[in-house]
Amino acid sequence: MKKITIAIDGFSSTGKSTVAKQLARVLGYVYVDSGAMYRAVTLYAMQNQMISKDYFDVEKLIANLGAIKLSFKYNDTLGFAEMYLNGVNVENEIRTLEVSQSVSQVAEISEVRRMLVLQQQQMGQEKGVVMDGRDIGTVVFPEAELKFFMTASAETRAKRRYKELLERNDDVSYEDVLKNVESRDLIDSTREDSPLMKADDAIEIDNSNLSLTVQFEKLYALAKNAIEHE
Repeated sequence: MKKITIAIDGFSSTGKSTVAKQLARVLGYVYVDSGAMYRAVTLYAMQNQMISKDYFDVEKLIANLGAIKLSFKYNDTLGFAEMYLNGVNVENEIRTLEVSQSVSQVAEISEVRRMLVLQQQQMGQEKGVVMDGRDIGTVVFPEAELKFFMTASAETRAKRRYKELLERNDDVSYEDVLKNVESRDLIDSTREDSPLMKADDAIEIDNSNLSLTVQFEKLYALAKNAIEHE
């Protein structure tokens, strides 16, 4: 049976990664979290005093892109690949609200996008991949055989993200999380380079009121059908 490329795009905190991991596991495909790659570059910029709440030295980050080595390593216990930055596991560090507050700014930089898009395309050149992000179906894999676009209300997504952060013991407020979600939506959708948008041939999934089980079953059925008819 032929393998296909599955692209899952959408707004922040729509559960793209969760359902992408599920699909990849069941199909025996490789899962790539493109958002983790942008988060890792953001963490690098934070660690090296290139970006903060009120400051961003774009030129310094661009000049140091060659020093950033990203890789995914599969964790048997967790059942998915974790993000490594220059050989260090940063899976937990990249999920903080601090990184979330800066990642959209970093993702706007064309040089960063070019570097990561090239790496993502290399990861998926053999097909049999499920990749989620903001521009997978429009830029990274415009010829993907199956594309999804995930959406949900900002309030619903903020509640989900707030719950995740509390489980990580992050000291945050729901209001701050909602503000971050709305801010990222605006930046992601209006940036000049590869703005977040639904590909013409993508299937839109509004999961505001869908359980994880129902959502997975819906996408899995569509994936099976796409693979069988390839």
